[in-house]
Amino acid sequence: MFTAQDVKELRERTGCGMMDCKKALTESNGDMEKAIEFLREKGLATAAKKAGRIASEGMVDCYIHDGGRIGVMIEVNSETDYVAKNAEFKQLVHDLAMQVCVNSPAYVRREEVPTEVLDHEREILRAQALNEGKPEKIVDKMVEGRIEKYYKEVCLLEQPFIKDPDITVNQLVTEKIATIGENITVRRFVRFERGEGLEKRSDDFASEVADMIKG
Repeated sequence: MFTAQDVKELRERTGCGMMDCKKALTESNGDMEKAIEFLREKGLATAAKKAGRIASEGMVDCYIHDGGRIGVMIEVNSETDYVAKNAEFKQLVHDLAMQVCVNSPAYVRREEVPTEVLDHEREILRAQALNEGKPEKIVDKMVEGRIEKYYKEVCLLEQPFIKDPDITVNQLVTEKIATIGENITVRRFVRFERGEGLEKRSDDFASEVADMIKG
């Protein structure tokens, strides 16, 4: 029904173990795409278990946008060097770098947001709700709802995936854990935007210089 080459191809495409690939091809009567779906469905059920495994391999990827205006470096870890060389894993890392470039998150996950930052945000949101005339008794509930929205703005894993807004980045990573068969963790990233934090020159700076020269 299938050959050793089929097993090799399925393993290269998914990163799953040899025995899992053989079982998937057996269940799918040698159909490669159905075998991939089988591994995805099987993996989703065990992805949570894989999340506890140590992931110290992986790769660092860079993404440069708009002729050097924005640059991103991101580190994503896998359990083995074999998976780190997998094309699907590499594509995931590149997509995550693009996500950081486009949506500019400040943290990887909600647990990284400092308590003082959250407290400050809650104060602002509470003041906004009261200024909107909301009843005191529902303000706290509204604030927590808006904090959830805040997480989706500033935490990479909470954001809608730019290529498929129906899923979050966390769901995307979980799906890849399922299909690839190893734990995958986003460790860190850094985003640079040209001129960020610098004082911008005024539009009439050139004319001001010209006037100074004339004077």
